[in-house]
Amino acid sequence: MDVKSQNRQDWAPLLQTLAGRRKNARSMGGPEKLARHRAAGRVDARTRIDELLDPGSFIEIGTLAGDGSTPADAFVAGSGLIDGRPLLVGSEDFSVSGGSIGTAAATKRARIAMLAQQERLPLVMMLEGAGHRAVNGLFPHRPAPNDLQAMSELAGLVPTVAVVTGPSAGHGALTAPLSDFVVMVDADAALFTAGPPLVRASTGEQVTKSELGGPAVHAVDSGVVHNVVADVEEALALVRRYLSYFPSSAWNRPPATTAAFGHDLDERDLDDLLDIIPPNPRKSYDMREVLEQLVDAGSLLEIQPEHGGSIITALARLGGQVVAIVANQPLVLAGAIDRAAAEKAARFISMTSAFHLPLVQLADNPGVLAGSVSERAGILRASARMFAAQHRAQVPKLHVTVRKAFGFGSSVMGQNAFGGQTVSLAFPGAMLGGIPAGVGGDTAKEDEQTRAALIENENSGPWRLAGTVTYDEVIDPCQLRNALLGGLRMARGRDASPVEPNRHVGYLP
Repeated sequence: MDVKSQNRQDWAPLLQTLAGRRKNARSMGGPEKLARHRAAGRVDARTRIDELLDPGSFIEIGTLAGDGSTPADAFVAGSGLIDGRPLLVGSEDFSVSGGSIGTAAATKRARIAMLAQQERLPLVMMLEGAGHRAVNGLFPHRPAPNDLQAMSELAGLVPTVAVVTGPSAGHGALTAPLSDFVVMVDADAALFTAGPPLVRASTGEQVTKSELGGPAVHAVDSGVVHNVVADVEEALALVRRYLSYFPSSAWNRPPATTAAFGHDLDERDLDDLLDIIPPNPRKSYDMREVLEQLVDAGSLLEIQPEHGGSIITALARLGGQVVAIVANQPLVLAGAIDRAAAEKAARFISMTSAFHLPLVQLADNPGVLAGSVSERAGILRASARMFAAQHRAQVPKLHVTVRKAFGFGSSVMGQNAFGGQTVSLAFPGAMLGGIPAGVGGDTAKEDEQTRAALIENENSGPWRLAGTVTYDEVIDPCQLRNALLGGLRMARGRDASPVEPNRHVGYLP
């Protein structure tokens, strides 16, 4: 036998051992557990990755992590492609040790988070696990960076997404609030610092997983979860769509239009807005209908639709260019901005501006929400945070006063002069003021002549402000799309400059 043939023969047992170890590592919880898992309507960890990524693009990291008795140490991780763009992904495997985090899995979690920063790639984490493994403390291990430390450094550098496909507790659950975007599957998914058994043992409270941390808790009340979907397949499709609006990192600009939206890039009149928006500011309408008319067909993606409902936050495309939209919703609280809405908007603006998305602000509100309940909830601090976030955003900013914006409600929506707006527009009939004129006159105890003058001034529309160029232009509502496309064109000169992550100076209120 010649040397080359001998070499090949010598390799055979090594490769056979490798194949066997890989097969075991990829077996997850075994056929019986996987069958039960799937019978319950769940999707296993590896299938989730395969359905998220472009076919055949997954390259695994740490396949052989763990001691062999816990395949892949209950955490599947690696890199792959979405629409041809690379990213990193990790998926907790509930079929192995309840998806708990062992020492090897913790290392993999930290590894992919660090790789995301090092290689400037998005990171997607799929959560369905019990948190730290109970037996970890029985074995010595050296101190090492953990994934939460690494993830906290990713904010504003690369897009991060958490997909909650089942119950997620403790350390794993903390991945969600550290992520830019959190999707939760409606059936059986939950997030909590500690599960029902620990809650019962420590406080005596009897509570189900859903009551403790299901969609009604985190998508409506806490705001930790952004969007809720019916099943895993819909969640993964939403992640693919969400990432299509963002660059791979803050060192790049947002991607240009894709084929899916390439049929609707041009200027067009929005005649239907005259039917949708009543000129009377006391009448309500659905701002979502306005946005659907405004943006490229099929491109509107609302973020956090169930939380802070008096403000709409959405991603969309205008003329093929990705934009972030913050718009008052007159159907909820007449558009008044409460604490939840202000906090939602502040975080959305900070996150999208970190990735250089132009900001479109459509104002139609009676101000920030007044009253003792609102004050106790912290409306002053929340609205100040929103104001600071939009003022500091170093992106093209396009403001439109649709009908009204009173008091701080105009400022937080970017109406102030010298706020860095690329363009500031108003519809005919738009009203601004510290407070509604009638109330202001009564509060200041003005005489009848002054009160009448205040009301007349308020009802006079935006003409005086246009006369001082507080607004760049008063436009026909039908021309809204065309005017905003003009603003984006004017800002296109910025594209010639390289971009990099925002430098953070100071802090938000």
